[in-house]
Amino acid sequence: MLKYSSSKEWFEIIKYKDYLYVIRERLDEIDPRFYTTYTNLYLLIGAHSALLIDTGCGLFPLKSIIEDLILDKILLVINTHSHFDHVCGNHEFDNIMIHRRERRLISKPRDIAFLRDSPKEIIKRYENSGFIIPPTKEIQPVTDNQVLELGGLSVKIIHTPGHSPGSISLLTDKNELFTGDTAHYGMMYLTKAAFPIFLTSIIKLLELCEESNKIEIYPSHEEFAVGKDLLVNLSNGVKNIEHIWDTRKRDDFLEAWLLSDENFKYLIF
Repeated sequence: MLKYSSSKEWFEIIKYKDYLYVIRERLDEIDPRFYTTYTNLYLLIGAHSALLIDTGCGLFPLKSIIEDLILDKILLVINTHSHFDHVCGNHEFDNIMIHRRERRLISKPRDIAFLRDSPKEIIKRYENSGFIIPPTKEIQPVTDNQVLELGGLSVKIIHTPGHSPGSISLLTDKNELFTGDTAHYGMMYLTKAAFPIFLTSIIKLLELCEESNKIEIYPSHEEFAVGKDLLVNLSNGVKNIEHIWDTRKRDDFLEAWLLSDENFKYLIF
């Protein structure tokens, strides 16, 4: 018997603030080979509109849960980037926002056949679709510094490439910073050639934290509501990778090099 059989059992819903919900999925229950326990989706609710940040793995329906939380408010949906664990619920929604550099990547069906060999039985839920996830219906590209108004709550889009070319972070006027996969504790996925681009994005986020000491950071994986130490530790860790490069091990499933330090694991492609 499967441990999870419905959306209410699968998603962990945390009302973190009056206007902020954290909606968590267990990525390790889908496939532990990604070295990640939690995927965090976020729902911001303003006076007239709500913003859903990422749509998750698409394993169970998400839309009805969101509608129950926002009632009659207008719903906006944005992807922090186009990787499967952030976009596979897109097809439930009429319109998805994403940075223009990754618009094409969510415009076509997503093949997740790489999950077929997962040791977790729950991935059989993908078999009915042949491990093909439908694309979103309509895509709206967004750009750096664009602001979304939700009613008494505004959200600024910040282009933070490095993890992927179109990765974005989002900053509210109440000092919540949603970093997507640009910064989080646990396993970081990086391309060695993109280290300079990635570090520039981290510096950009650190400068925001210097402007306001009250910023809380909400990553898309693992711990949330953390401080700027995450960015400091991550910057230092990436700069130090060349010094621990000889400790690397090969991960054949992900076709990448695996390294670690006291704060992070790194998969280097």
